[in-house]
Amino acid sequence: MNRETTLTAEELEAELAPLVLPSFDETTAFRLGAILVAMAQDGALPVVINIRNACRTYFHAALPGSQAINDTWARRKSNTALLLGKASLVVGRLHAASGRGLADHGLASADYADAGGAVPLVVKGAGIVAICTVSGLPQVEDHRLVLRGIKALLDEVQA
Repeated sequence: MNRETTLTAEELEAELAPLVLPSFDETTAFRLGAILVAMAQDGALPVVINIRNACRTYFHAALPGSQAINDTWARRKSNTALLLGKASLVVGRLHAASGRGLADHGLASADYADAGGAVPLVVKGAGIVAICTVSGLPQVEDHRLVLRGIKALLDEVQA
């Protein structure tokens, strides 16, 4: 079994911990979205990319090969991350380990999903400000693409 598919929730959270942005605004969202679009285009990845918070969408792109169902998955995964304050893959791993699921939180599967791909965007001193979501690949690959994008954005900001 691939190590990526067996990472625990705690290991995933440890990977996410250093990914803290110095600030976030529309320009930051657009830059992160553009980074992710470029990465997806380089790999000919059929994904939807979405960056939003509870009030508004900052960025959305549907790349060639993606389908309407990817928009639905992105919405459901980002709803989960927004509500629970954790990456959707972390939530899924916690549920798998505990034998619980979204229904145990009273959440309908039509609106929430604990599959990987939605990652909170955290700003130093402010906490979670938005969620960046990718949908269209296997869930761990969706999650990993978001992480690569955030790391690339941080490299630009820190350069």
